[in-house]
Amino acid sequence: MINMKYDKSYDDIINLPHHVSKKHPQMSLYARSAQFAPFAALTGFEDVIKETAEKYEEEEENKN
Repeated sequence: MINMKYDKSYDDIINLPHHVSKKHPQMSLYARSAQFAPFAALTGFEDVIKETAEKYEEEEENKN
């Protein structure tokens, strides 16, 4: 069982209305979701792995 204590640190702000900027327009859901989309941290890495696998398979076939 998890022992959770009530934290009163945010009691003064927890029920305030959500802030909406008058200066900056709200970001679209599409733009927000794009921030969390997967990205290729190592561009071309998959191609190198595929080439290496093909080379290895070709070497294995030539052994037989």
